[in-house]
Amino acid sequence: MPGPTPKEFLNYIDSHADGFIKRLSDAVAIPSISGDATHRKDVFAMADWLNGQLKQVGVDTKLVDLGRHTMDGEDLPLPPAILGQIGNDKGKKTVLIYGHFDVQPANKSDGWDTEPFTLTIDEKTGRLIGRGSSDDKGPILGWLNVLQYHHEKKVPLPVNIKFCFEGMEESGSEGLDELVERESKKGGYFDGVDCVCISDNYWLNTRTPALTYGLRGLSYYKVTISGPARDLHSGVFGRMVHEPMTDLIQLLNTLVSPQGDILVKGVDEMVPRPDEDEKAIYAGLNYSIADVEEAAGASIALSADKVSVLMGRMREPSLSIHGIEGAFSGAGAKTVIPAKVSGKFSIRLVPPQTPAAVDPLVIAHLEAAFAKLGSKNNLTIENLHGGKPWIADHRHWNFEAAKKATREVYGQEPDLTREGGSIPVTLTFAESLGVNVLLLPMGRGDDGAHSTNEKLDKSNFLEGSKLLGTYLYELAAIAK
Repeated sequence: MPGPTPKEFLNYIDSHADGFIKRLSDAVAIPSISGDATHRKDVFAMADWLNGQLKQVGVDTKLVDLGRHTMDGEDLPLPPAILGQIGNDKGKKTVLIYGHFDVQPANKSDGWDTEPFTLTIDEKTGRLIGRGSSDDKGPILGWLNVLQYHHEKKVPLPVNIKFCFEGMEESGSEGLDELVERESKKGGYFDGVDCVCISDNYWLNTRTPALTYGLRGLSYYKVTISGPARDLHSGVFGRMVHEPMTDLIQLLNTLVSPQGDILVKGVDEMVPRPDEDEKAIYAGLNYSIADVEEAAGASIALSADKVSVLMGRMREPSLSIHGIEGAFSGAGAKTVIPAKVSGKFSIRLVPPQTPAAVDPLVIAHLEAAFAKLGSKNNLTIENLHGGKPWIADHRHWNFEAAKKATREVYGQEPDLTREGGSIPVTLTFAESLGVNVLLLPMGRGDDGAHSTNEKLDKSNFLEGSKLLGTYLYELAAIAK
């Protein structure tokens, strides 16, 4: 039985592909890196650009000042959140759409084949390559594509829509929780919302569309070792003083095993073991070890067992070491002993873990490990940001509408997944509004969202735009 989506809408998406890709190119060109103070002005510029785009397609918007924060010792203004609304029909459902317009850092020297902030169209593969193409500018613009059709053709939307777009998701969504909690109260901007839809994640593979009902949380740490008053010459001071870099490497080595086991006592133990019914869910997903290794670009999966590898991504915590600041990383052979170095690592959390429960374990572990070194250097531990994990009911009518939309656009059943990444505000929406939250991804599992050569396939951008629009029509048609 055909869905209620106008065929004219589906055709409109195809016929306007070039214009949609041009708009994505304009968005990618703004280097809205929230975690770099030198790019804070660009995050503001991105907010202004997106706000203008929303107004052009009929959205009533306002920019909300979220205040200031301190990042890397610098006091900075937070980029504004964009709140928007279109439609106020009491007879229609109201869906809240969330997305973020900030991106991860990217430099050509990181290993990109193209300039990261210039959208490159690979005509052979159909890939749209550029930072933010998949995470999360492409999906945000997918909603704009839907709105453009209804605005130009003067076709009423099947539901009321409220929007919440932010510019700090890649840096812990600073300031957003307070906004959501405040506006979720009676009379607030989000009052009357029936459900939430977020398009900020990816298919499990490159073949099967997915709906996501769970996310891991996050605790992100910075560990700093300092000692000498200045950088020292290793030929003069080597084996004469305690070296901060040596201490830091020793500490990082105590955190996680090469097999991924978290060595911080009590962290892995918080999570109950899966029963056979739960294991069967992972066994049934359209995914293989080959998919893991294709996405990673190398044969490096931790195991040949599909179920254990998938559980490692979806329902187990993980600890990853991300980098070291203050260390020599240039060309040549500089023989310096750094005076101060910082290591950054994070733990992806799963229910019932929370940052508040995990933080004391991590701090106690690092302090004990440092004490064993017998070093005269100084240790500082910071939690830079964190968020709780989230899980939703995938049998809710919000998910049922998305399942129907997926069948209509892609002609197949979606995979039901729990995702390994973190979107902390997801849980905030669920708890503050008391409504079902759906993750409806646009991109594929090989998009490389936080990596080099991030891309969004042209087909996913267009079919994904159709999916978002079709979801709205299915949402309007389904019974609560």
